[in-house]
Amino acid sequence: MCAKASADFVAAVDLLAQTEPAAVPPVCAVFGDEPFLKRLVRQELKRRIAGGDAEFSVSEFNGPQAVLRDVLDELSTMSLFGDGARRVVVVDDADKFVTEYRPKLEDYVAKPSHAGVLILDVDTWPSNTKLYKAVAAAGLNIQCTSPTGAALVKWLMAWAKQHHRAKLPTDAAESLVDLVGAELGLLDQELGKLASAAGAEPISCELVDKFVGTWRSKTAWEMIDAVADGHGPAAMQQLDRLIAAGEHPIALLAQMSSTFRRFAAATRLLEDAERAKRPVQPRRILEQAGFKPFVMDKAERQWRQLGRKRSGRLYEMLLDADIALKGRSSAPARARLVLERFIAQLSTAGDPRKAATA
Repeated sequence: MCAKASADFVAAVDLLAQTEPAAVPPVCAVFGDEPFLKRLVRQELKRRIAGGDAEFSVSEFNGPQAVLRDVLDELSTMSLFGDGARRVVVVDDADKFVTEYRPKLEDYVAKPSHAGVLILDVDTWPSNTKLYKAVAAAGLNIQCTSPTGAALVKWLMAWAKQHHRAKLPTDAAESLVDLVGAELGLLDQELGKLASAAGAEPISCELVDKFVGTWRSKTAWEMIDAVADGHGPAAMQQLDRLIAAGEHPIALLAQMSSTFRRFAAATRLLEDAERAKRPVQPRRILEQAGFKPFVMDKAERQWRQLGRKRSGRLYEMLLDADIALKGRSSAPARARLVLERFIAQLSTAGDPRKAATA
């Protein structure tokens, strides 16, 4: 089993930095709110398990529609080529899947099929559950949250060297974090631009100031707030500016996802509390979903504006938009329509009587 950063989980950045990776156990839970790290972790796990045969050894299920029987059948299936390679079965957006099949998943973790590796990609993964503890004991819990402070700067410098072949001094890394924030996907996108501009020279603070569009980062967050607050026209105007400035629709959707997936997770936690007949504490739920204390007033207001019905469909809406942008609507004009449709669905003012916490 991989060396763990604590008694029951390993941080994604530590797992990705391992120079001598160990064998992957039969069950892995990839949890947290940083989609960029989740994508990297899933790729790394697949590489460690299936190597170059990932195309033939990996099966992926959409969590909200996944049936446990089908997942278990796939896990027990041997490699297509009969070479002893392990199967990889990924359940994406697996929160609902875990809730529905929790007792049976606990049984499976106790006696897993060693023919395959089950990867559960979840947003919420409470450490006080039997399933979490079972995976901690027999599998691997991987926390995908962005590092902060000095740890984020250190990670960014290492990432620039490892993946962009660029030298990023501490002062330039700190400047980049100040301008972009802790969104790893956006940081990676900006690093690519800076590495190309710098060539063989180190990335300087002057280069960061010149090439990193501070107004674009600010405008993207303003667009997200406008959507969540129900201000559709303002959000569309900001989308116009961002696309005109060259922002890629996939990158914009990734930034929006980081916020709206938290609202979706909060709604799932609310429903879990109601089913268990526990007291509903909106701020506590939002905190568990990943919102920081300094944005709590805004987050609670926006959650109520979105309403329970729309918040409950956010995972599905984000998945649909992501699939469209990477498939049939990848052309710029169609990609723009995908984002406009997503904004329109969420920015219409909700009925306060149907608020998410009602």
